[in-house]
Amino acid sequence: MWVLLAFMSAALLGCYDFFKKVSLKDNSVLAVLFLNTLFSTLLFAPFILLSSTGVITSGQLYVPSIDANTHLLLLLKAVIVLSSWLCGYIGIKHLPITIVSPIQSTRPVLVLLGALFLFGESLNVYQWIGVLIAIVSVFLLSRSGKREGIDFMHNKWVAFIALAAIFGAVSALYDKYLMRSIEPIVVQSWFNLYQCLLMGVIILVMNALNPAQRQRKFMWRWSIPMISLFLGLADFCYFTALSQDDALIAVVSMIRRGSVIVSFVFGAMLLHEKNLKRKAFDILLILVGLFFLYLGSK
Repeated sequence: MWVLLAFMSAALLGCYDFFKKVSLKDNSVLAVLFLNTLFSTLLFAPFILLSSTGVITSGQLYVPSIDANTHLLLLLKAVIVLSSWLCGYIGIKHLPITIVSPIQSTRPVLVLLGALFLFGESLNVYQWIGVLIAIVSVFLLSRSGKREGIDFMHNKWVAFIALAAIFGAVSALYDKYLMRSIEPIVVQSWFNLYQCLLMGVIILVMNALNPAQRQRKFMWRWSIPMISLFLGLADFCYFTALSQDDALIAVVSMIRRGSVIVSFVFGAMLLHEKNLKRKAFDILLILVGLFFLYLGSK
């Protein structure tokens, strides 16, 4: 069941990446990110209220009261995710989505190393084949990026995406730790609320230190709330998958990077991005890698 939930999360994440790219075009990164955290909070905060007032008393949507230590753990989760998002939003605004999404697919490699050393997870032959194929596809993708004038080693926007991937890997490993003792809906409800509050503080500080920040161009688009909707659904599937005892974070994380396939289709059909034939081969390798991961997880 956790494998199916991971694939569902991947499909939803691909839609999330597309709506994020559309929302950020010629738009303020901080404003879009704040609205994302706000809408995500509006989606999940009601479960905190309904649970505390006794309207919801059990089930997957019930949010029990938590102690101060758990609040601190979830606040740290919010800091890690927000750091990843800030870097990722800045990078995706300036790079083609057909480049950004595969770069992000390097995240599971870092998660794999963490899972092996921190949680003692082990992969079978099929899973190792899938991981290695995915790694090769990322190196091939860097060549496609250079044909669009994007030097992976010297492009600052690529550096932001790389930082986003590192923070994302740390977040994934931390999620595995949290899921050992905290219910998925508790994590999702509270860390979204903390993210919104932190983002609000960041905007206030930025506006105070740099008044020109207030003049940054912002355009409302209906794709903005779609970011929060698809991310919320993707994370719900993801946290639920991780909460299952036999779930492997290394495999779940790699499957979730399959979102690149959905992002690629949107980028090709709706955003008309370039150099698609070469990128399609790289994406095909990722798909083959995911197939081996699926075989190894049956």
